[in-house]
Amino acid sequence: MIEDTAAKEPSLGGPAPRNRTLKLSAEEMAEYGEKLLRLSEKTGLEGLEGRIINQPLEQVLPFLPDEAFIDLLFVDPPYNLDKDFGTLNFKKMSAEAYENWLEGWLSRLAGKLKPTASIYVCGDWESSSAIYRLLQKYFKLRNRITWEREKGRGAKSNWKNCSEDLWYATVSNDFTFNTDAVKLKRRVIAPYRNREGMPKDWQIEEAGNYRLTHPSNLWTDITVPFWSMAENTDHPTQKPEKLLAKIILASSNPGDLVFDPFLGSGTAAVVAKKLGRRFAGIELDYRYACLAQYRLHLAESDKSIQGYRDGVFWERNSANLQKPKTLPEL
Repeated sequence: MIEDTAAKEPSLGGPAPRNRTLKLSAEEMAEYGEKLLRLSEKTGLEGLEGRIINQPLEQVLPFLPDEAFIDLLFVDPPYNLDKDFGTLNFKKMSAEAYENWLEGWLSRLAGKLKPTASIYVCGDWESSSAIYRLLQKYFKLRNRITWEREKGRGAKSNWKNCSEDLWYATVSNDFTFNTDAVKLKRRVIAPYRNREGMPKDWQIEEAGNYRLTHPSNLWTDITVPFWSMAENTDHPTQKPEKLLAKIILASSNPGDLVFDPFLGSGTAAVVAKKLGRRFAGIELDYRYACLAQYRLHLAESDKSIQGYRDGVFWERNSANLQKPKTLPEL
């Protein structure tokens, strides 16, 4: 059970009335903690599939399968900032030391990717140069995606930082990219018609005028999880389900395996499950790993993804999509 703060009366200093942030009691934490995996010897893929490993990445790497088993690698490592993640209190390093830290585990994961695999690595403006160099060294670099965070602290002597990067690479020139699966449905502000007066490249719908646009490397339709969203947790760097849905639909096929070595509160695994992919992930912090396990439980009955409906991604705050329909079983 989740602690449903939405039904509680607001109190001074307490949660807002519609706060839907996922929280677990001590009893629930113990229940979902029992489902977590801890490795002490070499394991095969059958022992990893559908599991969350609750250990440091460095401990897990020697026990991963010898063969290449990953179809899609999603990596959201700590950025080179002072950040408290609970169990891990990450300290900012020199640029050179941070790049060496990234390479230490990325080089070992590279051999676990299938020849047709894709990789996405999250970063901010400071860490992106290191990510760029390492992806060029080990993979075929394809693109840099910039996504708008719409949140961010202001600064008196600098530009407000409200964007992050996603670096996209592949192992080889033989890879998956499903363009039609990640088109964005946008409102048409100034609709253009042909000589016969018919819509050109857009459609008239009950809710307004819309067109499907090809995916670009600039994403402005992402909403960062916040307290009134059902996917929200208290993880300090939680990625939105919609962001992972774009990656997973574009760069994997049903039945492929998605691997996340910094799973956090579980978004990559949850979205993979909702979209009919296999998954495995590693998370150091016990509390976040339990939350991830609980979110996987919720995904068994609710496959909805905010901002994704009827096989398309919708522009943010359009078409009254705050309560999207449940996706069909995949």
